[in-house]
Amino acid sequence: MSETEIEQAESYPLLKVVREIPMPSSISPVAQAVLGYLAANPMSSTPPALDDIAGWEAMQQKSDAMLMEMVFAGQDPAAFPSRLLGGVTVYDVEPDDLDAGSPLICLYIHGGGLTCGGGPLTPLMGRLGAKDTGLRTVSVDYRMPPHHPYPAPLDDCVAAYRGLLKTTAPENIVVAGASAGSNLAAALVLRGRDEGLPLPRGLVLLTPEIDLTESGDSFETNMGIDAMLTQRLTSANLLYANGHDLADPYLSPLFGDFSKGWPPTFLQAGTRDLFLSNAVRFHRALRTLGLPAELHVFEGMPHGGFGGISPEDEELSLEVRRFVASL
Repeated sequence: MSETEIEQAESYPLLKVVREIPMPSSISPVAQAVLGYLAANPMSSTPPALDDIAGWEAMQQKSDAMLMEMVFAGQDPAAFPSRLLGGVTVYDVEPDDLDAGSPLICLYIHGGGLTCGGGPLTPLMGRLGAKDTGLRTVSVDYRMPPHHPYPAPLDDCVAAYRGLLKTTAPENIVVAGASAGSNLAAALVLRGRDEGLPLPRGLVLLTPEIDLTESGDSFETNMGIDAMLTQRLTSANLLYANGHDLADPYLSPLFGDFSKGWPPTFLQAGTRDLFLSNAVRFHRALRTLGLPAELHVFEGMPHGGFGGISPEDEELSLEVRRFVASL
């Protein structure tokens, strides 16, 4: 294309598509059943106004109750005692098939849209990280909005990492997170590096919420197709940011400077994931600098996977474990 044609392209009309999207026949029957259930039982709801503290508290309680019912039914959060690490509450959890001889430890940052999934759910969320990585796992119960917006959550994650470094060599630490946890996991590595802390051995970012500006293409192309995230998280992002620039790298790690050092990174998303562009763009940002990074995109998968019960979810866990073993 000529420069003139490129300039003219800016004035081309928006692409308008109206069509029905069938259930993908290319995924497992279990995955199809999960997609069908999510389509019939949408989980998203209208967020409160930013200054409606009681409304955000109610949404947090509702979301946590839903997680407990749908993901952690039958599990007892009280079975996992808490302790302080760097002044932050954490929980120690292990996978059922732990390799007791491995020196590696996973520092896990839970997801939940930056507003839920913490408190008593923290160890249960951490068990998901332990299952994926196969490692002894320290799950961080970081503070959250509406009472503790940025930078409090990131402060807690960095403090926990500092605390872990006092007993564990950085080459034995893998930092991992899912969704909003991926945001904080990447941000803690970025800020920790900037503050002179050593890099961890590796970084695992699943379906990452690492661009709070929501500027990627999949925020348009997968809107209404992702059965888990049926709307943008703009309100929660603004609540979390607390007036700070959403494009700040500590808020949106996608825009960070990785040339100063970065650990090997595992990235995952799905073809129906609203955050697909986040993973794709982060992968390209790292690979452009020649940094080691893997991108795994799963067929038909929405944000967060297929509930952890499908063959695709098991395949993802195996890939994460392979990555960790390769570090």
